Amino acid sequence: MACPTYCYRRRSHLNINHYPGTQTKPRLLDQVRDKIRFKHYSIRTEQAYPDWIRRFILFHAKRHPAEMGAPEVEAFLTHLATVGRVAASTQNQALSTLLFLYREVLGVELPWMENMQRAKRSQKLPVVLTVNEVRMLLAHMEGLDWLMASLLYGTGMRLMECVRLRVKDLDFEMKQITVRNGKGGKDRVTMLPEPMMRPLREHLRRVETIHEQDLDAGLGAVYLPYALERKYPNANREWGWQYVFPSKTISTDPRSSIKRRHHRDEQTLQRAIKRAVREAGISKPASCHSLRHSFATALLQNGYDIRTVQELLVHKDVKTTMIYTHVLNRGGRGVISPLESLA
Repeated sequence: MACPTYCYRRRSHLNINHYPGTQTKPRLLDQVRDKIRFKHYSIRTEQAYPDWIRRFILFHAKRHPAEMGAPEVEAFLTHLATVGRVAASTQNQALSTLLFLYREVLGVELPWMENMQRAKRSQKLPVVLTVNEVRMLLAHMEGLDWLMASLLYGTGMRLMECVRLRVKDLDFEMKQITVRNGKGGKDRVTMLPEPMMRPLREHLRRVETIHEQDLDAGLGAVYLPYALERKYPNANREWGWQYVFPSKTISTDPRSSIKRRHHRDEQTLQRAIKRAVREAGISKPASCHSLRHSFATALLQNGYDIRTVQELLVHKDVKTTMIYTHVLNRGGRGVISPLESLA
């Protein structure tokens, strides 16, 4: 995404962390972070929202948001689209940030923001790999990257759902995986493919050894969501709560400042898949999410009905799932070109 001239890194000159005429209230961006944590938003939201607010204020010559209104918001969003040439999803994220800022942090109800038109996303067909292309892709991967990529294709999980898997969510006896707190905060159950059983068991044995070493070093505690850490004080060191794909290194939690082993960085798998796509000679711009699309398409090719696929993907509307029928050219009655009758 192009970075407009008002977006620069030196933020020490940006005096936005106070309310005009008062010295008693917390800093503005601290209030934003506190409200995000209070509403249990993700750490990524906590990182993204303050950055958008900084950019909004810098764009308007460091004016405080309480002093601005509809014209300033519209000017900022217009600039993003016309000068920054950002995608519709990026512009909508900026609008959502400003809605959150005014309504939740500043306590200002602005009806005009509710009626503001969001940028319309273009309707694009997903990038789908054929079975042979997936086979070639996985053939150019190895180790943990291969294991995670195989799970994405074999289960239809999203990248972050796979990265955040806990040991307790793998049920080898029932051959199923429980995906916790997926998109929209939803839980669901998906299959655990038979070919993945043995590799996953061997991987977990290695992870358990690492966990035991962490415990011996006085570490071994993992992040628990919400208030579970207070409700179950010892659960964060239990084996079942550990990440299936832990990081190689110990890091400091940005919220609690506690040193512990977090899950694996998702960018590692993203880079590995990009590299495998290039080495396999696949011309499609495939990514981690393409494996989820390929999972859905393969199920439809194998004769599973659209409602089953919708349930596995946890799509709110079946129309979202129907897009895969267009990829398969099965729209309507599955029209066959008249040229084929001449062959």
